[in-house]
Formats: sequence, structure tokens, C-alpha cells
Amino acid sequence: MTKKSEMTYSAALAELEEIVSAIENEDVEVDSLLEKVKRASFLLRYCKEKLRHTEAEVKKVLAETGEKETEEKNE
Repeated sequence: MTKKSEMTYSAALAELEEIVSAIENEDVEVDSLLEKVKRASFLLRYCKEKLRHTEAEVKKVLAETGEKETEEKNE
């Protein structure tokens, strides 16, 4: 398992897909099912937060770009 600070979105998503696939294929033993579900829940929250943060940053950059273009047109 990768630490949150070192994890990328792609790595988290790949791990989440592996867990989901294993559960769907019934490749997870009952003894480890709870841990897999907890990990999947963590990864899901991580991915959602990463997407929200990225979306906010993109909007911010686009807004700044729009402001710069407006300023340049007014000059």
C-alpha cells in the first residue's frame, strides 16, 4: 500500500479497480474482505478529493487566463 502523500490518482484508481475486480470475481477470502472494503473506501475518497481539487485548480487557472485576455484586449 502506498502512503497517501506518495500516491497518484492513477495508482489509487488502479488499486481500486484491482480490489473491485477481486471482490466481483469472489477472489477475496472472507477474512480479508473487510480490509479490502475499507481500503476501497479510502481509495474512493482519495480519488474523489483529487478530482475535486484538480477541477478547482483548472477553473482557477482558466479564470486567471480569462482575466489576462480581457486585460490585454483593454490595453
